[in-house]
Amino acid sequence: MISSTQELKELVARARKIDCVALDTEFIWERTFYPQLGLIQLALSDEDCHLIDPVAIKDLTPLGKLLSDRNVVKIFHDAPQDLIILSRVTKAIPANIFDTRIASGFSGLPSTISLVNLVNVLLDIELPKTQTRTNWFHRPLSDEQIDYALDDVRYLRAIRVLLLTRIIVPEIKSWLRVELDTLNDPQSYIGCTDYERFQKIKGAGSLDRNGLAVLRELAAWREQEARHLNRPRGHVVTDKNLLELARHEVNSFENLEQSGLLNAKKLQRFGEAIIKCITTGKSAAGDDRPEIRKPIRLNTREKQVFERLASFVQLKCDMQGIDPHLIGTTAELKQLARNLNSPGAPLPPRLTHGWRKMFLEEFFRQRL
Repeated sequence: MISSTQELKELVARARKIDCVALDTEFIWERTFYPQLGLIQLALSDEDCHLIDPVAIKDLTPLGKLLSDRNVVKIFHDAPQDLIILSRVTKAIPANIFDTRIASGFSGLPSTISLVNLVNVLLDIELPKTQTRTNWFHRPLSDEQIDYALDDVRYLRAIRVLLLTRIIVPEIKSWLRVELDTLNDPQSYIGCTDYERFQKIKGAGSLDRNGLAVLRELAAWREQEARHLNRPRGHVVTDKNLLELARHEVNSFENLEQSGLLNAKKLQRFGEAIIKCITTGKSAAGDDRPEIRKPIRLNTREKQVFERLASFVQLKCDMQGIDPHLIGTTAELKQLARNLNSPGAPLPPRLTHGWRKMFLEEFFRQRL
């Protein structure tokens, strides 16, 4: 257990002298806006594994030197959440990331495979998953917690080697490198902005453009408030109540009080801010109001194009050992099928740039 800043600096200095290291985090995310980091695992080899204690070490910035070191590969399984947490606590931008989940999708395995199943498939080792809901802030950690945490990084270096040996075609290896390079850009894993958060609210599609404009303001305000208080979004105002506020006419503090959507404490604390958001949203100009996102509906001809496209993707993926889910979502494929032969119509950006465009090049030639 690394429990002092000096020990952390010494470990990071050792780690920066080797070609690649494995990393993982354990956290609790139930009563806060930001995940509460309980443990960081770091493996320099399968026998040289360490637990970094963020409860004892208040300054984790020394770890940032390793995260941002482009000369050392940092191996994660399903990296985005770990990258969000580690970049925040170390104040560093991670670089040279290898995600074994993504690499699995280029090596004939599912791109959604769990670490437990990946270790089982490639190394024939069964990892126990008995500590998935354990308290990572408990000190001292039990032997079971320690074993569980170390197993999450112990095998990642070996798995990386095995995955790369399964990818024989140089072109596919280059596609993997391009996909992994996206993890060097924080925007690829941080997610949407405050003013895009309304799009994540289930039921937003039932609102008209006026309602969406109000919901956009409310969701952005809630995001900022929850971040400031370090409380879950739903502890400020629930998604359901945000939708109700956006759907109904609430023109004054009195209307808000009569709606019954907020208890007395929240009404007093947030009422004026909510009314301001509603007023701002309702006054949005026509071209500044969000567009209504309707499910993509295809006509008969477009359905035929979509079916050919889906078949092309599946067949080529089967031949090349790539998980079709890496190419695009069903919505992206439908959008491509609908607009491919419509000049000026928007095409899904991911499918018309980079390695995915190369993957679909033959299909594009057939259609144009």
